[in-house]
Amino acid sequence: MEIIFQTWPWYVSGFLIGMIMLCLIYFGKNFGMSSNLRSLCSMSGLGKRVRFFDFDWKSQRWNLVVVAGAMLGGFVAVHFMSDPSNVSINSKTIEQLAKLGIDAPQGKLLPETLFGNQTFQSPMNILILLVGGLLIGFGSRYAGGCTSGHAISGLSNLQIPSLKAVIGFFVGGLIMTYFIFPLIFKV
Repeated sequence: MEIIFQTWPWYVSGFLIGMIMLCLIYFGKNFGMSSNLRSLCSMSGLGKRVRFFDFDWKSQRWNLVVVAGAMLGGFVAVHFMSDPSNVSINSKTIEQLAKLGIDAPQGKLLPETLFGNQTFQSPMNILILLVGGLLIGFGSRYAGGCTSGHAISGLSNLQIPSLKAVIGFFVGGLIMTYFIFPLIFKV
């Protein structure tokens, strides 16, 4: 039972993801988290007003179970299986965080500066979260899927549009990290 509570090596996790992808390909399914938002909107009746949401969401029920499992699994992992004391952060990462004015997490998995409750007390931080959420939603729709859908499902199906999207995600992440983040937080 102890093996479940340990961090799994990349080759075990990668192999399991690969096996899941083979099963999905075999059954003709596509994996992605953002497609569930479309299903939820269709379930709520928006298909009557917006043509994009007018589709048979019941054919995507299995994907809704994946989202519920991810949420439940995250909750269980954080509250019952995680031990932040064994998290080891590279010293160069700690230096880079300090340059950005972010303290390294002490006995936690995430930095309090970015993920603590005080984040929601600043109107500027709330605005940044809202704008970021809108941009992610727009980007997922514009790219035809989210990072998990393109990077895991699309690349394993050898889809060129997914390769382009994943490259765009990484370039966007680098631009955000090195140019936009320091401007927003005046670092």
